[in-house]
Amino acid sequence: MMQDPTFESRLSEAVKALDAMREAIGRALVGQRDVVDQTLIALLAGGHVLIEGVPGLGKTLLVKSLAKTFSGDFRRIQFTPDLMPSDVTGHTLYDPATGHFSTRKGPVFTNLLLADEINRAPAKTQAALLEVMQERQVTIEGQAHQLDAPFMVLATENPIDQEGTYPLPEAQLDRFLLKIQIDYPSLEEETRLVKQVTQGAIGEQLDVNVVPTLIKPATVLALQEMAARVMVDDRVMDYAVRLARATRSFARLTSGAGPRGAIALVRAGRACALLAGRAFATPDDIKQVALPTLRHRVVPSPEAEIEGTHADQLLLQLLNEVEAPRQ
Repeated sequence: MMQDPTFESRLSEAVKALDAMREAIGRALVGQRDVVDQTLIALLAGGHVLIEGVPGLGKTLLVKSLAKTFSGDFRRIQFTPDLMPSDVTGHTLYDPATGHFSTRKGPVFTNLLLADEINRAPAKTQAALLEVMQERQVTIEGQAHQLDAPFMVLATENPIDQEGTYPLPEAQLDRFLLKIQIDYPSLEEETRLVKQVTQGAIGEQLDVNVVPTLIKPATVLALQEMAARVMVDDRVMDYAVRLARATRSFARLTSGAGPRGAIALVRAGRACALLAGRAFATPDDIKQVALPTLRHRVVPSPEAEIEGTHADQLLLQLLNEVEAPRQ
């Protein structure tokens, strides 16, 4: 496939916009550069993100900061054990005055949806997002309602060993393009964080108002179109497919990634290349997105879990075993 001759000229403008977004989010979220980049990769690829980490590491702050850079609609749902599916998608109401039913749309009708602590709600409520994440539509009382583009779900979850959490259904996990893990900050980053929060501020919240609004929904769609047009050589495509297939036969994994895993690797690899300012994807792009793309699509064997070996460790072993094409 030949590259659009105007692509290169638009590439520099795209990189400037993405660098500005990265810098703006960094004004509120101290450190976590890889986490910010992975979130931007998902935005470019038109995918959804699951963000996992213990409380207090800035998961919600990351999503709010991204929303602040983006002038589209933003909604937040706090998932709780008593949340009902209709609280997410919407429902119909009977109006006695007119004798007609009216549709009240739920908070999913937005551009950026923050599903906060998604694994604190039971499976039936989590499943309310399945159709909207896959089809970009919601069915209420048999009538389909399309969502405006762009649409992105950014869900946060606490580790499943935390009290009061429910595991996400596998079908829903597979619909997240990336699963991003937020770890504790470094000593330097934590010092900066404490200094930023405690200097002349009341309470302990970081100020999202320092994040400027930079792009419009039309700009997001244009960036997503550019990411979809990034060149992927047949050898790079083959490498992504071989990686996904290798998870199914790896001895210490009881369940591997399906075809959607290979598709996600290519989509995220393209977005990674665009974020780096390139018009073509490389094997290193696939490697860079392999962990967040595959970690929620594989299941370690019981023996590996007993040994305390996590999915990321097994995937790193697999990456060393699957030969990448040479440049």
